[in-house]
Parts: sequence; structure tokens; C-alpha cells
Amino acid sequence: MFSKAIVRPPGANYADGLTRVALGAPDYQLALRQHAAYCEALQRCGLELTILEPDERYPDSTFVEDTAVLIPNGAILTRPGAASRRGEVESLKETVARLCPLINSIQEPGTLDGGDVCEAENHFFIGLSERTNEAGAGQLAELLTTNSYTSSFVDIRGIKDILHLKSGLACLGESRLVVIEALANREEFRGYDLVRLNAAEEYAANCVRVNDYVLLAAGYPVFEQALRGLGYETMPLEMSEFQKMDGGLSCLSLRR
Repeated sequence: MFSKAIVRPPGANYADGLTRVALGAPDYQLALRQHAAYCEALQRCGLELTILEPDERYPDSTFVEDTAVLIPNGAILTRPGAASRRGEVESLKETVARLCPLINSIQEPGTLDGGDVCEAENHFFIGLSERTNEAGAGQLAELLTTNSYTSSFVDIRGIKDILHLKSGLACLGESRLVVIEALANREEFRGYDLVRLNAAEEYAANCVRVNDYVLLAAGYPVFEQALRGLGYETMPLEMSEFQKMDGGLSCLSLRR
């Protein structure tokens, strides 16, 4: 069960952030409204929020998930793969430390984005991507082992349509994973109950189980119906202005 989360609204220069998709520039005012609705949804799920001020030094800083990996007994600060984002970690360090004790941090030459780390009960899937390298993944795996967790690597560097592992993977609990088709037959996920997304709805893979609800991007009815059929209470949220910047639901908060 989650009880707290850290969030940061986008700054006025949000459109200057990094993106690989060609969906047009985000509408800043609409992004603010969508972010506010996201915060309201987390509160509805029972979470107490720490809402940080926008930080225009870092246009991507609304995507706070990439700065830390939270585990039940502490936090591991990351070292983002995009050099322009590394200052975000220091800007959040004190806030994360108030939420949970700091265990360690990823060191050079390692790079690690939090969006490449998917917790599945006591196991962690760590994505190898254009943002997370072997050195960073290896450091995280060692820290997880020290804290009695297992982990495995999932190489997504050959999948062009996703930036982070959690762009195509989510854990719903009870050994159930949401996966895009490009990941569905991977050996790493053998033994899990898989909820597969069709090609037209793959963006919805970045959903988040928060206590009694599953938050998902609005506009993906087949996937939402599948979740409801499995007994989940869904909460669809408009995410268009974050999709334009390669972001998803999990990216917008650090949850504990």
C-alpha cells in the first residue's frame, strides 16, 4: 500500500524538454490541468502529496520518477542517462530523504533512469535502454541484493517505440504484468500472468496500481475493459501533453 508521493508540476519551459516523438509541442496550460488532475487522483487513492515548485532549470523535471528508485526500506538516487537531467537528482535529494532514508546512489560511469525500473513484489526488472547502461543497472542490482531483493535485466535497446522499460511494462501485483507485444514473449516474464496490449493501445502500458485503483491513460477502452474484467477499479486520466514529451503516468510521481 502506498501512502505518500512526491510530484512536481511542469515549468513554463516544459516544451524545451527532451522528446523522441513527433506529436507536436505540448500546451502548457493544458499540461498544468492534466497534472493537477493526476495529483487529485493520487489523493483519491489515499496518498499524501509533497508538491514541489516547478523547476525551470530542468524542463524535464516534472518526470520525478527518473531521479530515484524507492524500495520499502529506503531510496537509491539515480544518475540519469541524459546529461541535461542530472541536476534534477540533487534538486530532489533532500525531499526524497525526508520521505525515506537514502541508501546509496548510482555512480559514474553508470547511468540509470527510474523509468527503467519496474518493481514486481520482491523482484525488480531493470531495463537496459538508451538511458540506462550496464554499469548503472549492475550497481542497482548489487544494491538490491544487499537489501534482500532479486533483480533481472531486460534489454529493450532493440525496441524503437519505447524509451524506458516502464513505457511497455507495468506490474499490477499478484504476479500479473501489463506488457506490450514486443515484450510479451520474453523469457524474463515467464511464470507471470500477462495482460497484453494491442498495437493501437500500447501507450496505455504505462499504468500504475495505486492501492485500490489502477490509474491509466484515458482513451484506451479495450485495455480499460480488460482491467475491469479482471476486477480492477480503473481511473482514466488525460495524458496527451505528457505523451508529447515521452512521459507517462508513472513518470510523474515518486510513490512510497
